[in-house]
Amino acid sequence: MIVVLSKNRVPIRLSSERWEHVEKRHPEMEEQKDLVLETVSNPDFIQQGDYGEFLAVKYIKKTPLTEKYLVVSYKEITEREGFVITAYFTSKPSKGRVTIWKP
Repeated sequence: MIVVLSKNRVPIRLSSERWEHVEKRHPEMEEQKDLVLETVSNPDFIQQGDYGEFLAVKYIKKTPLTEKYLVVSYKEITEREGFVITAYFTSKPSKGRVTIWKP
């Protein structure tokens, strides 16, 4: 299990089970674990998800596909605990979502 701090300074864990889920559902994410962790700790911006989760978004110039945005969905359960739900590449982030943090 790997833990990084979110922008809210909440420890966010990435368990082996969650990483297996990410790779199984999104094969293009294979070998992208470091980018996933970096996106949680240092996103370009964060959007609100539909169920209380956060969506950390980071522009990645070179991916296994082409240039894309990496979206990492994660949940902050308390001020001291959170976890990654999933991660995936997308051509563009959702314009219909509320941006809750941007530098």
